[in-house]
Amino acid sequence: MAFVGEAFLSAFIQKLVDMLASPELWKFACQGQVHARLKMWEKILRKIYAVLHDAEEKQATNPLVKIWLAELRDLAYDAEDILDEFGIEALQRKLSLAEPQPCTSTVRSLISSLSTSFSPTAVRYNSTMDSKIEEITARLQDISSQKNDFCLRENAEGISNRKRKRLPTTSLVVESCVYGRETDKEAILDMLLKDEPSENEACVISIVGMGGIGKTTLAQLAYNDEKVKDCFDMKAWVCVSDDFDVMKITKTILESIASSTDHGVNDLNLLQVALKEKVSGKKFLFVLDDLWNERCIEWDSLCSPLRAGARGSKLIITTRNMSVVSVTRAYSIHPLKELSRNDCLSVFFQQALGTTNLDSYPQLKVIGEEIVKKCKGLPLAAKSLGGMLRMKLNQDTWIDILENKIWDLPEEKSGILPALKLSYHHLPSHLKRCFAYCSMFPKSYEFQKGELILLWMAEGLLQHVKGKRQMEDIGSEYFSELLSRSFFQPSSDNSSRFVMHDLINDLAQSVGGEICFHLDDKLENDLQHPISEKVRHLSFSRKYHEVFKRFETFDRIKNLRTLLALPITDNLKSCMSAKVLHDLLMERRCLQVLSLTGYRINELPSSFSN
Repeated sequence: MAFVGEAFLSAFIQKLVDMLASPELWKFACQGQVHARLKMWEKILRKIYAVLHDAEEKQATNPLVKIWLAELRDLAYDAEDILDEFGIEALQRKLSLAEPQPCTSTVRSLISSLSTSFSPTAVRYNSTMDSKIEEITARLQDISSQKNDFCLRENAEGISNRKRKRLPTTSLVVESCVYGRETDKEAILDMLLKDEPSENEACVISIVGMGGIGKTTLAQLAYNDEKVKDCFDMKAWVCVSDDFDVMKITKTILESIASSTDHGVNDLNLLQVALKEKVSGKKFLFVLDDLWNERCIEWDSLCSPLRAGARGSKLIITTRNMSVVSVTRAYSIHPLKELSRNDCLSVFFQQALGTTNLDSYPQLKVIGEEIVKKCKGLPLAAKSLGGMLRMKLNQDTWIDILENKIWDLPEEKSGILPALKLSYHHLPSHLKRCFAYCSMFPKSYEFQKGELILLWMAEGLLQHVKGKRQMEDIGSEYFSELLSRSFFQPSSDNSSRFVMHDLINDLAQSVGGEICFHLDDKLENDLQHPISEKVRHLSFSRKYHEVFKRFETFDRIKNLRTLLALPITDNLKSCMSAKVLHDLLMERRCLQVLSLTGYRINELPSSFSN
């Protein structure tokens, strides 16, 4: 089920406030006699912005708050559309006052043609524009009054306020139930048993991969290996998770290696001095599982007493984020990949039936194989779905799981959604909108870095920063951040292209909700699940010859911002008649991105300039 992210909305509303603060817009607004209305918009939006953190928390338990957030998101898009119209008019006025220059005459002509219906006189007196402003104002006032009904607190802290309860990991593992990690285990053991040169600090080994891929399991396998037990003087396991508390981690390590520890000590200096004494001259292995910390100061503080350890001491960290690896200055990095199909089947059936011998379950075997295809090599997914079917031998129950989308399964019964949603919650707010935008891409779609950055630029998703940095450079930074956090991964077929894991794609669609949509073959003519009129960003897969019937469901989508024919780069050429193109674009006045690459289009319809 889709959820509405507070950080997604906060970034959006901040952008609206910035637009409302534009000097060019205010010059135009004063002359257009809409100054008072826009000032009211800004005031209301600032008040709404202050309660978004608390609304995010309460939507999980209050469906009305979730509806309120969805309505706020739709309103934000509509308000931005109107501000864009004002922005075009303001630009037109600015150009009309400037001295004509040969190099800009074509641009001026184009903008003039785009804004003819929104000239200063027209906007000032145009009843349609006035009604739009009044409608947005009324909706804003209504949204603002509703927030008072929900008792939303201003400036409440974000997701850290309500701890997302996750079962802490331990060092214990049932090795007989682990499949497909033999090679990975040998690689980690090889790193552990080597006496790597260390410069007064423990050697860090990092296991990196997306949520649910089995990083913790691999660390457990290495931690409990007999050769490892004989190689180190002391060992400790710490489940770090979201909260990187140096004192808490230090105390946990100390309690694991010391026979007697004063549990009441809450002085970091005393704890670190005691830890330094314990590890001094000793060869240790400490595992820090599920690390998220990206702050160098805190990491260095934690490692300070560990520098007293003997040569060959090791730290294993597991993380989803390469930025965390950089902070720890990891000596060795082991990227963890998905399981093979056969190993994923073994994990699933071991959980579901307690055995991998399926001779007694021929019919369940067939259904189970189809279920495992959904897992796409993610052991957590296989384990969760298998656990939901534990010792349930009714075929209908298995078919029900098969026919459900993973994201539609009850969250309390499946560990997949919380595990991957956590990665989303840890994203900075400016990356959340960029990631949600990618829900337009169908599963297994291969995209180029450059083309996605251009799309983000056109949609205004890249934050302007002071200085002379090019927007392409900012987009490249965003892309690299999402790649380092495993939201994207290199294509196995083409190193210059990237894909999203199927379950990450599902996550993007869950986040994108009704706003982003991919028109695939199954939904084109599905009357039971029509395209929502709230869709703003829409993509579709090109066909050799397009007919308008395919796009009939577009009629009610009046505020579409993105119309994207996929694939964007392909040698295959398709045909689209002038009539289809005209009917497709006639009502799309809010388009910011239009890509019909790959179509043989001989001429643009006259309506295109509008």
